[in-house]
Amino acid sequence: MTVSVAVAGASGYAGAEILRLLLSHPSYHSGELTIGALTAHASAGQRMAEVAPHLVPLADRRIEETTATVLAGHDVVFLALPHGHSAQIAAQLADDVVIIDCGADFRLRDSQAWEQFYDTDYAGSWPYGIPEMPGHREQLRTTRRVAVPGCFPTGATLALWPAVNASLITADIQIVSITGVSGAGKKASVPMLGAETMGSLKAYNTAGKHRHTPEMVQNLQEFTDQPVVVSFTPVLAPLARGILTTAQAPLAAGVTPDQVRQTYAQAYADEPFVHLLPAGEQPQTQHVVGSNMCHLQVEVNTQTNRLLVTSAIDNLCKGTAGAAVQCMNLALGMPETAGLPLVGVAP
Repeated sequence: MTVSVAVAGASGYAGAEILRLLLSHPSYHSGELTIGALTAHASAGQRMAEVAPHLVPLADRRIEETTATVLAGHDVVFLALPHGHSAQIAAQLADDVVIIDCGADFRLRDSQAWEQFYDTDYAGSWPYGIPEMPGHREQLRTTRRVAVPGCFPTGATLALWPAVNASLITADIQIVSITGVSGAGKKASVPMLGAETMGSLKAYNTAGKHRHTPEMVQNLQEFTDQPVVVSFTPVLAPLARGILTTAQAPLAAGVTPDQVRQTYAQAYADEPFVHLLPAGEQPQTQHVVGSNMCHLQVEVNTQTNRLLVTSAIDNLCKGTAGAAVQCMNLALGMPETAGLPLVGVAP
């Protein structure tokens, strides 16, 4: 059986990254996976060589308009679209199509949280695409609809769920994530210009205003009956790719540093895309760029009795496109790691 794949939003950063990974997928090279329609809006009619010249095998492919008619007939459809656009397209596609939404439309289970943070109608929720979260891999193996997580929640959730699940902390959590500019997408924007970002750091959507905050709370709330409180501060850095996250929370009474490390080592012992670094080594974004890896470090500040977890991911790979392909592999019964690099690009 040959699996045909379409990518909506193919000219954007996330869509192009999905295509980069698919072009390295063993099923693509064996002919068992074909890349079908490539769609977008503003760049419709252009050749891929004009918008993504690094994707040489697709250079002469023509970008089509994003419509359900164009996307219909494929076995897998990736929706790499701005929030509010996926639900309408998805509703017009057949039930047996694997739809993998890289936008926010189906991530939140709480309609009130959606209405508080987003400006479109609530569309419902789909199985959530962090396979490393207990129970989620099993859901993803049996679904035809996947909500790919946000990039910030990916780094934060992988950093924190083992601690919450094992009751190592009081879930009053402070998270700071430093991100590269590609997280804002490819659309023209003055704040994202090189002259505005080079040599500068800037916090934004602070004090609970960032849309990924309720997603973090939702993810961590799965592992405790106690209310989860998250204070999240994103910081824009002059990087093309990468997210470095630091997460802190009060340590529960009697929890030791050895217990913390043992908990994380056990949680991720069999996870191919999460690497717990040896004690004393710190995650760096440069070590995960181009890979589907998350590098983690766990520490206990004995002076303040607080847990500190640091994670590093590539926001476009593990934070978006890599997660999408990982979920596709699971939904189609392919090896979960197929087409997904474990090794970053250095220097």
